[in-house]
Amino acid sequence: MAVPKRKTSRSNTRHRRARWKATATDLVPIVAEGRRLLVPRRLVAAYRRGLL
Repeated sequence: MAVPKRKTSRSNTRHRRARWKATATDLVPIVAEGRRLLVPRRLVAAYRRGLL
């Protein structure tokens, strides 16, 4: 059964948000279709296959 959420204080909310920082993805240089591209590491295989 659903339970209503409790109200968190402003300081707790801001402290929680401050811990989550986005990090930039590491870009890897590859040569696809004769062009040198910087692509995210997890998409290298897709670029080499020509899917993207």
